[in-house]
Amino acid sequence: MLCGLVVGLALALASQLRWAPARWAVAVYVDIIRNTPLLIQIFFIYFGLPLVLVKLPAFASGLLALTLYSAAYNAEVFRAGLEAVPNGQREAARSAGLSGWQQMRYVVLPQAVRIAFPALGNNLVSLVKNSSLVSAIGMVELMFVANDISFNNFRSFEIYGAAMIYYVIIILALSRALALVERRVVARAAI
Repeated sequence: MLCGLVVGLALALASQLRWAPARWAVAVYVDIIRNTPLLIQIFFIYFGLPLVLVKLPAFASGLLALTLYSAAYNAEVFRAGLEAVPNGQREAARSAGLSGWQQMRYVVLPQAVRIAFPALGNNLVSLVKNSSLVSAIGMVELMFVANDISFNNFRSFEIYGAAMIYYVIIILALSRALALVERRVVARAAI
């Protein structure tokens, strides 16, 4: 998620540039990633890229696919957050003599992140659930281990039930943590 946040923020900032090719490239990237299934992206990186570039290990392929996938969604969330900051804030920063970079860093970005935080939290929860798809390329994670145990013991109901319970526990804990952080971010913004 951290990689997806950094790349997503960079893409969102690029989508705000006046240079049209940068905006177009970001829009094409986001459209391609958001309109293709994550499993196909994982397979393309793991099985397709070695035909034209270099073969990546399962972990690197899974990490790259999940990063690219989350970055596209995060880019849209950050873009919406950036566009939701009132123009008056930018004008006030400009009239205070801040450079374009300072305006973005000290005025616009903090507000945009506060606005985008709930949607970014949803993307994180979604990414954790989607991480189970990397088991399809042999990356060891919860579903891979569940499949391995199930194939050896033939006790699918118990094994997949336990995996489901683990996911519920992980997602509930993550959701609660995000809710606490969100309350602090909103409380801090009110001060």
